[in-house]
Amino acid sequence: MTATNAGPDRFPARISIVTLGVSDLARSAAFYQALGWERSSASSPEIVWFRTADSALGLFPAEELAADAGVPAGGEPAFRGITLAVNLESPELVDAALRVAVKAGATVVKPPTPTTWGGYSGYFEDPDGHLWELAHNPFFPFTESGRLDLP
Repeated sequence: MTATNAGPDRFPARISIVTLGVSDLARSAAFYQALGWERSSASSPEIVWFRTADSALGLFPAEELAADAGVPAGGEPAFRGITLAVNLESPELVDAALRVAVKAGATVVKPPTPTTWGGYSGYFEDPDGHLWELAHNPFFPFTESGRLDLP
């Protein structure tokens, strides 16, 4: 059994879908499409799906997502305690990806800079304030299939 397979005493080590609660579904869908992400034909007027390398990204109205999870909807906190990350093969690709994100409507939160751990990283917000990190980590290469190769 591999680390990603479930078993009777095992929780599978995988993230299949990340769903973001958004305030304006059309605006958010347009933002991610402007990043160049492929919108899935499984999308509907209620939820928009994007294919990613190893998982899927869903966009769903925030109030409805809260109701689906059975939690109260509320104001958006300044920091949600989570970031999403896209690792890239070089610092130059981090800079290029940030330019694409800004052109699509992102707000730069922290411009990319060299890190204390030997990488290169910066952050942007999507239209709903979800934080995305763009990073180059020279210690985490990619496999031939484009998957992050953690030691």
